[in-house]
Amino acid sequence: MSHDDFPTDRPAVVTCGLPYANGDLHIGHLRGYIGADAFNRALETLGQETAYVSGSDMHGTPIAVTAEKEGVDPEEFALRFHERYLETFPKFDVDFDNYGHTHDETNVELTQEIVRTLDEEGYVYEDEVLVAYDPKADDYLPDRYVEGTCPYCGAKARGDECDEGCQRHLEPGEIENPTSVRTGNPAEYRERTHKFFRVSEFADYLTEFLDGLEGTDNARNQPRQWIEEGLQDWCLTRDMEWGIDYPETDTENGDGDGDGDVEDIVLYVWVDAPIEYISSTKQYTERVGSDEYDWERVWKDDGEIVHVIGRDIIQHHTVFWPAMLEGSGYNAPRAVAATGFITIDGKGLSTSRNRAIWAREYLEEGFHPDLLRYYLTTTGGLQQDIDFTWTAFQEKVNGELVGTIGNFWYRSLLFAQRNFEGTPEADVSGEVEERIEGAIGELREAVNDYSLRNVGLAATRLAQFGNEYIQRNEPWKLEDGDPEQAQVIRDCVQIAKAVGVLLEPIAPGKAQALWEQLGEDGAVADAHLEDALEAPPRTFGEPSELFEKIEDERVDELETTLEEKIAAAAEDPDADEGEESTTESDVASEGDNGDMSDADATEADANADTDDLEPLLEDRIGFEDFQDLDIRVGRIEAAEGIEGADDLARLEVDIGFETRQIVAGIKRLHDLESLPGTKCVLLANMEPAELFGVESNGMILAAGEEADLLTTHGDATLGEKIR
Repeated sequence: MSHDDFPTDRPAVVTCGLPYANGDLHIGHLRGYIGADAFNRALETLGQETAYVSGSDMHGTPIAVTAEKEGVDPEEFALRFHERYLETFPKFDVDFDNYGHTHDETNVELTQEIVRTLDEEGYVYEDEVLVAYDPKADDYLPDRYVEGTCPYCGAKARGDECDEGCQRHLEPGEIENPTSVRTGNPAEYRERTHKFFRVSEFADYLTEFLDGLEGTDNARNQPRQWIEEGLQDWCLTRDMEWGIDYPETDTENGDGDGDGDVEDIVLYVWVDAPIEYISSTKQYTERVGSDEYDWERVWKDDGEIVHVIGRDIIQHHTVFWPAMLEGSGYNAPRAVAATGFITIDGKGLSTSRNRAIWAREYLEEGFHPDLLRYYLTTTGGLQQDIDFTWTAFQEKVNGELVGTIGNFWYRSLLFAQRNFEGTPEADVSGEVEERIEGAIGELREAVNDYSLRNVGLAATRLAQFGNEYIQRNEPWKLEDGDPEQAQVIRDCVQIAKAVGVLLEPIAPGKAQALWEQLGEDGAVADAHLEDALEAPPRTFGEPSELFEKIEDERVDELETTLEEKIAAAAEDPDADEGEESTTESDVASEGDNGDMSDADATEADANADTDDLEPLLEDRIGFEDFQDLDIRVGRIEAAEGIEGADDLARLEVDIGFETRQIVAGIKRLHDLESLPGTKCVLLANMEPAELFGVESNGMILAAGEEADLLTTHGDATLGEKIR
């Protein structure tokens, strides 16, 4: 890999977290798959050689448990959803170069080869662990096959987690009154021999890896705490039949045959799942030939590897996975970009509670997939959570796609076709050429910053300029056919073409429709950034409007349906609560070591040492002095660094009555692209000040050296006063 700006002369691969083959896809899942697809398309627009690969995650306890309940083979059960995913992704223009699954022959062989290498290089050893056992059935039980009582809160719990109570991670043997899910028999815990990966030996390597890792801030910063606290070795195997068998090795671990005392175990799902990235890339090469795309150069030499994942699986992709790659002689990722979650009414989506907007439901409503693609990629920063409402979706579509992009496209091309039968015979003006070049630079910068939001907004901002340009020059007031009118329309048609090229990664279907309306040959997906300045065809037919406004009545109906679904979900006592990931994070804690559960982290925070806190001020102020402070609720609308200032950022903050420009010292402490949409607390009656030539008209409030932004717990109105 390199750290050169894209495009590089090295092949790239873009992957997304593998969908876990045990349920339908909803819009929370689609955020990652669409995001990775858009990033891969943007790389191609830059001229980067790249491939987009993934596959279905077929193994793990949840699939085995559910398949057993349905009375079907786990492979048959998982393949059912694998086939459904293959049908769903193209409907959202998620265009994989290869999509496999973890149980296919390529991944089985490659997984065993990599594990064998780790074993023979001395990175694997055997140790005893406690495993649940059903003595009546003579059967060892994975953690998800055990239910009982949480020893901390008394709630119903699974073998590895109190998922219905305090959310604590439970170590083997901690659960009280353990019972086999399979038979209902009482379970007990016995020692069992398992294989462990020496992750602890890679601490120095992983620190260096994170220092150079690109992507999102959360993917770089979260793993550092785990490394600093001391990495624990990782159990590679599980007591179950469904999975990939541990490979035979040449090492002797006890009985001389290389297998030690381990019997009837399979590899942990988080071993073979990421290896599918390599396997799927290899399958792509086998299909197209190494002259067109060489998987070994990507994974074994100097390729550019980019992972787009959910933030719940950062640990697996920035600790376990790079350690496995390093230990087995493979290339490390260049970037890990971790997305935030989609929530509804402030709560995580839940497949079991039906608190979700399913992919099929979205399509059944008749909405074009590009509307959702645009909404998911340009609403907030990549690592920011999005609270989905149909109203917010409508505002995004009507305001930016219909009102800005669609409006400019249609009126420009319609005027050009009716007055000039297409593109007027004139050169593009210097002003417009310079603005298009600026938009090209914005998209190029956005790709290298891993900012999907700015990839999409590069096109929107160019269309906004086009609207301003045509409004300023008013070609309808000029004499029909004269050179001045021709120049304005020639510029507008060029802007329209450029917007189509820039928008293709985000909205490929609509961009192709524009391409065809312009009379261009081929596919806009094959166009590169430089084509945005190539002259459009001389003639083209009368255009049609590409986007339709979403009416208020339609949104009211959708919001009512969603509210009823949320209410029904809240009343369901038997379903699981909370965010359900696309990937195998469901079983991430099943025998893992070295991770800290949410409950553990909360308790640690609560007991944190207070020696470093600033002492309380002795001087007190009166209530009247406090009333003199005009503190308001605001929302950050835009955030950018101030050139030449290491710490300062310029913010635009909506406080209800107006939007204030604020300068804040948070440039190096926050991911600025993720801040738009964030509620904040603003001191509104502070004297204006000028910092680095930028006026600051207020002060946002934050806590501590890390500038933890203060916000509100509920839905306080913008501009509401803090009392």
